[in-house]
Amino acid sequence: MPDRPRQGLRPAFRGWRARRPFWGGLLLALGGGEILLTEKASLKVVLHIGMQGLAGYLLPGLMLLLGLLILFNPAQRLFYSITGVLLSLGTWLTSNLGGFLIGLLLGVTGSCLAFGWLPDQEPRVSRRRRRREARAAGA
Repeated sequence: MPDRPRQGLRPAFRGWRARRPFWGGLLLALGGGEILLTEKASLKVVLHIGMQGLAGYLLPGLMLLLGLLILFNPAQRLFYSITGVLLSLGTWLTSNLGGFLIGLLLGVTGSCLAFGWLPDQEPRVSRRRRRREARAAGA
């Protein structure tokens, strides 16, 4: 039995989120999901399906998968993020101009965030805590 007291759900999630490129993986997965949803739009809305329709579903599906892999396997984030950028840019040609640009931008932004994430970085300290510590040190 551990010596430390049990954490609540919110602090446990914050700890989990701090150890991985959470926002990058989430944005990449949301970009893939958004592009998949635009594929289901009516034919009046759809600009073009893409290469026989398969690539229009394959690329955003892989984007969604890579976003989840970045979240749950952050050790391989560099490979996943580079592949995610390439897939996101490929959706420009294969599926409704990258989900009407929204999915494309979400995918590229998320991949860049995941690529730039540093695992050994010190956790950020909020301004409120820094001010409180400065007041305590000055007093």
